[in-house]
Amino acid sequence: MKNIVKDLRAEKGWSQAALADLLSVSRQTINAIETGKYDPSLPLAFALARLFGKRIEEIFSED
Repeated sequence: MKNIVKDLRAEKGWSQAALADLLSVSRQTINAIETGKYDPSLPLAFALARLFGKRIEEIFSED
């Protein structure tokens, strides 16, 4: 699954660690999501969407 989490995070000027803290996950989880090695759980996807003010479909798309 493709995503724009890295781009959205960069727009905010946040590090992976800062985003991870906001979402109560590890920095490694953020890295894995950004590189496409891990698809987030539905609750985490909703949390990302809320945080960035976007719909899940705007952040994540099929390959």
